[in-house]
Amino acid sequence: MVDKEIAVFGGGCFWCTEAVFKMLKGVASVLPGYAGGEKPNPTYLEVCSGNSGHVEVTKIEYDPAKISFRDLLTVFFATHDPTTLNRQGNDVGTQYRSVVFYTTLEQKKDTEQMIREIDESAKGDKVVTKVVPFTKFYEAEEYHRDYFARNPEQSYCRIIINPKIEKVQAQFAKLLETRT
Repeated sequence: MVDKEIAVFGGGCFWCTEAVFKMLKGVASVLPGYAGGEKPNPTYLEVCSGNSGHVEVTKIEYDPAKISFRDLLTVFFATHDPTTLNRQGNDVGTQYRSVVFYTTLEQKKDTEQMIREIDESAKGDKVVTKVVPFTKFYEAEEYHRDYFARNPEQSYCRIIINPKIEKVQAQFAKLLETRT
């Protein structure tokens, strides 16, 4: 039996992050959902209001023998802007904040180290990504799952998600799942 680990990232709209992480080798599952707030079982409308305290996140179950947490972090930081507070493109509000909900102390350490590395190498704004302990995950409503795969011609998918997919395919080809 292979042990799986969990990573939970908030980096803007979960339609984007779900599509990106589903492509990676060693990723067993990716679920869109909500984390970080106090309200149990929040709805999409409650989270979108910006008043629930929750963030749109993806919960990633992965095999650390096939992909490292550091590789997941690299893709996470490369596919959203971790220097904008409570915003990713036109998506504005605390529900779109950049956050890593760590599930182990090793993940916390790795995330803090990567943020230091990014900040030291950057010429512009500093990373505002929060690093907080994971407590509870609430699955998003069914219609959010596999949104990109089910709606590839929708304008948000073509304009926002497609470029992220193309970036991952170009920059991280060695991390992609090979389909036969």
